[in-house]
Amino acid sequence: MMGQGPYVRSTATDRTWIGVTMSDAELIERIDQLVHEEHELEQNHGSGRLDVHERERLREIELALDQCWDFLRQRKARRAAGQDADLASERPQATVEGYLQ
Repeated sequence: MMGQGPYVRSTATDRTWIGVTMSDAELIERIDQLVHEEHELEQNHGSGRLDVHERERLREIELALDQCWDFLRQRKARRAAGQDADLASERPQATVEGYLQ
């Protein structure tokens, strides 16, 4: 739900975690929510075309998913290296969108 949980609104339609420690389970829950919304958009408009706002939202979801996956990988890497996973931090969208997949 918008406005609930440890989120700070970063745009009109998205949330980021700023200065909040999140567990892997919370990140995975957020990923699941974003994937569900992404699939819903794609399924509702599978045979048609997305309007401008839906295309923008789809792009926001893709970027948010990249951030979430990056954040989760950071946490797991820190843990595997014997470091505190809670010291991992969300990277800006501009950083993670440039990563090769």
